[in-house]
Amino acid sequence: MNQLLQAQGVGGGVRQRGSRSSPRLRVWWKAAVMGLSQRQPHPWLLLLLEALVWPQPCMNLELIPYTPQITARDLEGKVTATTFSLEQPRCVLDSHASAASTVWLVVAFSNASRDFQNPTTLAAIPASPQLLTTDGHYMTLPLSLEQLPCEEDPVGDSSIPVLRVGNDPDCLAGLHQPAYCNAPLPGPGPYRVKFLLMDPRGSPQAETRWSDPIALHQGKSPGSIDTWPGRRHGDMIVITSILSSLGGLLLLAFLAASTVRFSSLWWPEEAPEQLRIGSFRGKRYMTHHIPPSEAATLPVGCEPGLDPFPSLSP
Repeated sequence: MNQLLQAQGVGGGVRQRGSRSSPRLRVWWKAAVMGLSQRQPHPWLLLLLEALVWPQPCMNLELIPYTPQITARDLEGKVTATTFSLEQPRCVLDSHASAASTVWLVVAFSNASRDFQNPTTLAAIPASPQLLTTDGHYMTLPLSLEQLPCEEDPVGDSSIPVLRVGNDPDCLAGLHQPAYCNAPLPGPGPYRVKFLLMDPRGSPQAETRWSDPIALHQGKSPGSIDTWPGRRHGDMIVITSILSSLGGLLLLAFLAASTVRFSSLWWPEEAPEQLRIGSFRGKRYMTHHIPPSEAATLPVGCEPGLDPFPSLSP
């Protein structure tokens, strides 16, 4: 019996890796060992003691020194009001995974990440996004190792290697929801995430660290926007003044062109007076008297009333 207890790592005081026995449990265990050494133990009692001492799988969970973070790529909308984009954990969990392992993403509110307990079965996986508002955490985006290749840019793949959390707004509205739902996040957060590696039975194999708090963007109400010109930049005021002046000049030019174009409609021209038959109309002018001294002297034979040429008639 003593050999069995020593093999369990209790009688000799050896503590197995990952065990988390409390001081009260150790005192109770020593008392049980002293009692068992004096009389023959019951087989069911031995099984109970072995179950208490044997380390659970979650206690041997491997912690990988990797911290999830927002992608460092120059992308628009990396963080929005309902989504954020993470770097893919490529070549991070391969050494601890098998071909059938699955990588899950755990999403939790920053103040609820400490209360999250890793599930030990497939049925215990909190895959519903509604649990984020009730329990403060849920799991989504299950990926196989084939979907997380070590190559940065695989041949024939032009997609950007990011994980966009909250990118499926239609999964909650559908009648047939998938096994997981990457629904938009319900609020600004802040959130923390980690990657959890699980085997086909749902037992955790390894996990990463929790990320730093991730806060989403928030929209402002119109009443909170300060419109006082004194708080604006000087360049902005100058540009606004120039644009306003140009707008006024364009308006004046348009009004002037419209006035010239449509003036005939406002002041119609008078029709010309019709001339009557047998009448004459001319301009009035003043005659000038020419003195005799200034009159031109007519040549001889050109006096008025005289015929300058002889008549050929008989």
